[in-house]
Amino acid sequence: MNRRIDPNGTIVILTGAGISRESGLDTFRCEGGIWAQVDLEDVATPEGFQRNPKMVQDFYNARRAQLVEEKPQPNLGHLALAKLERDWPGRVLIVTQNIDNLHEEAGNKNIIHMHGELLKITCTQCDSVRPWDQDLHIDTSCPSCHNIGTLRPHVVWFGEMPLQMEEIYDALEDADLFMSIGTSGNVYPAAGFVQAVKQMGGCHSVELNLDPSNGATLFDETVYGPASEVVPAYVDALLKNG
Repeated sequence: MNRRIDPNGTIVILTGAGISRESGLDTFRCEGGIWAQVDLEDVATPEGFQRNPKMVQDFYNARRAQLVEEKPQPNLGHLALAKLERDWPGRVLIVTQNIDNLHEEAGNKNIIHMHGELLKITCTQCDSVRPWDQDLHIDTSCPSCHNIGTLRPHVVWFGEMPLQMEEIYDALEDADLFMSIGTSGNVYPAAGFVQAVKQMGGCHSVELNLDPSNGATLFDETVYGPASEVVPAYVDALLKNG
């Protein structure tokens, strides 16, 4: 921590798959992981869902079952961010690209899932969004409008607009500190957040990552190492020194 932050200021934290990897969840770029065994065009695009909805539903059913049955636990990085939200006098907002529930399990309350949530479903007919912890099938009827064949995972696929972008950019404009944790810097618009805060001015930015991201040189400060180590250390320094 090389700059004092207003203790009543706003902290916006972007998290990516790297923070959940230490809890046993595969990332898109994890060699040998579940995402590496499929073609993302088939399971993570609207076109793939249109071509073969059963395959897509089965794929996300398996991912959902991992959260429900195996119950991966938040790691020390997640727990440190929950501590920061709890103990920081100002506002702390988590903006996560992750579709898992580990921030919630750690205790964070103020969260935007910009890429959706695996434990929810949405209806393409009536736009309802509901919690869902079971398998989803192509003949499952919508609990709201009762149409069949209109339900899909509440997940933002490639080519779709991430959720709550206006709220995210409003928070970035108000931020005194922007933290990016466990991200590759490859996926937009999230990869552009650091450039956005630089253009808005006045916000200190820090990257906490296992390795430098594609946008590492844009940050005011960088710290590298496992999330379970560097995030708790940074949070402790922040709470101590502001």
